[in-house]
Amino acid sequence: MRPTPVTPQALVELLAELCAAAGTGARLRVAVDGHPATGTARLADDVASALRSSGRPALRVSTDWFLRPASLRLEYGKQDVQAYGQTWLDTAALRREVLDPVVDSGRWLPTLWDPRADRATRAAYQQAPENAVLLVDGTLLLGRGLPFDLTVHLRLSPAARRRRTADDLRWTLPAYDDYDRTVDPSEVADVVVRADDPRHPAVVVRK
Repeated sequence: MRPTPVTPQALVELLAELCAAAGTGARLRVAVDGHPATGTARLADDVASALRSSGRPALRVSTDWFLRPASLRLEYGKQDVQAYGQTWLDTAALRREVLDPVVDSGRWLPTLWDPRADRATRAAYQQAPENAVLLVDGTLLLGRGLPFDLTVHLRLSPAARRRRTADDLRWTLPAYDDYDRTVDPSEVADVVVRADDPRHPAVVVRK
């Protein structure tokens, strides 16, 4: 499918419309996936704001708060590419505390683990409204069997990834190359946003 050029604001509005249409009357779980340089958190925040402005409750979770403790995350070293790509994120906790209960009982946890302090956040559980949209931002989220109802992938070409990755994180680049090769998020996501130039995104909608 041919990507459609959009402005950054039009992208936010389009994603808000897709979220609203996909989960009318029910709670919806949306993944906003991409390399850290693509600004997944900002986009998810903007979509949440747009939904709230239209009268739809929106909830926000960042997977940064669902990483494993450092003793497990860094077991094989601080720059182990395989661990970064496959085991840093505590997918079981994310599913147990957020993704499953938010649609079942509506009781969900906004944060679990503070990776900087390396301790539990002790956050309180919250109750999701019946028709809330939960937006979860993060990286390397697809292909893990997580139960999302709508998936958005912000795509960077390999060359753009290399240009936009900070020097201290360049060791993570092979994990993204492997993600492209084994998961192919640009083919499995419901919405793909070409984000090489953040001022001029282009979008493909499959769902």
